[in-house]
Amino acid sequence: MSRFLRSKITVMVLTAAAVLWTHAPASAASRIKDIVTIEGVRENQLIGYGLVVGLNGTGDTLRNTPYTQQSLTAMLERLGVNSKGETMRPENVAAVMVTANLPAFSRQGTHIDVSVSSMGDANDLKGGTLIATPLMGADGEVYAVAQGAVAVAGFSAQGQAASVVQGVPTNGRIANGGIVEREIPFELTDLTSVRLSLNNPDLTTAHRVAEAINKKLKGNLARALDPATIELDRPVGYDMPLVDILTNIEQLMVQPDQKARVIIDERTGIIVMGAEVRINKVAIAQGNLTISISETPQVSQPGAFAQGGKTKTVPRSSISVDTQSDHRLAVLPNAVTLQQLVDGLNALGVGPRDMISILQAIKAAGAMQAEIQVM
Repeated sequence: MSRFLRSKITVMVLTAAAVLWTHAPASAASRIKDIVTIEGVRENQLIGYGLVVGLNGTGDTLRNTPYTQQSLTAMLERLGVNSKGETMRPENVAAVMVTANLPAFSRQGTHIDVSVSSMGDANDLKGGTLIATPLMGADGEVYAVAQGAVAVAGFSAQGQAASVVQGVPTNGRIANGGIVEREIPFELTDLTSVRLSLNNPDLTTAHRVAEAINKKLKGNLARALDPATIELDRPVGYDMPLVDILTNIEQLMVQPDQKARVIIDERTGIIVMGAEVRINKVAIAQGNLTISISETPQVSQPGAFAQGGKTKTVPRSSISVDTQSDHRLAVLPNAVTLQQLVDGLNALGVGPRDMISILQAIKAAGAMQAEIQVM
């Protein structure tokens, strides 16, 4: 990607963010349901090791992946086939890691999606079938079993002199390929109190959530314990399930507060600034020295009747210098808003890399009242 294109993309992102912020309503409230997670209502990660068979010569090379051969031998023994000591050269088997997320309150017999990733030197998992693979949790217990045909989005093709790879053919997915065999014991209705965790911890937001819940339930039942946690007690004498209370409060609208922050991705040159970013009065100058050298060699030939002449290549060089003299020192006034900061940086005509350096320099000078986070 050229520097001009990266600069253009960054300017578009900043301008779009500024326009959205300028035209956004003053009270951009969100539902409690969208800004918190309920304690205990969470997914659990599962992992397993298995074999994919039925590949069209794109599987593991057994001499390079001994664990594939050991797994194949062990599987055949469980099926009553003795293959110990035998030399096997199959190319349609691949060792894979199988991963899945076990949703909250998943019951026995529920189907879940699983992901399959090659471990060895297999080239493509397309057309393969995963053999029954136990999926374990962090406690070592088996919670699901996965099996089925692997669907691969990418592909690879190879000829004698060239090859092409589209996507990642060594990674696939099995829709509804896992069956839950063990449930995680957790009963939400038995709790006398429940904790709500903010997705973006903030003291002000936690206090607002607690106030909105207390106003709805007409009691002092919710309290903010820290920037990330709100504790909610079951009302005294309330015989209905706790789920009913959570259903009533999750639709409440709350205005989330956020810390002034600037997010910078140096790899792509993307810059995202929050609406609360403020800049004190500061002067900014930006300029680069660009020297371009282009070579255009020409061919010099002797005349038609010349004797002893030779054809030679004559070098021709063109050098241009751009000091960007049209860029001047810019002064940003006190209490600059996001829109003014974007306009000022765009007026300087800076690229994404220079813009990142300018923002970091403003922060180092103590003129930016915001946190800079570099990804």
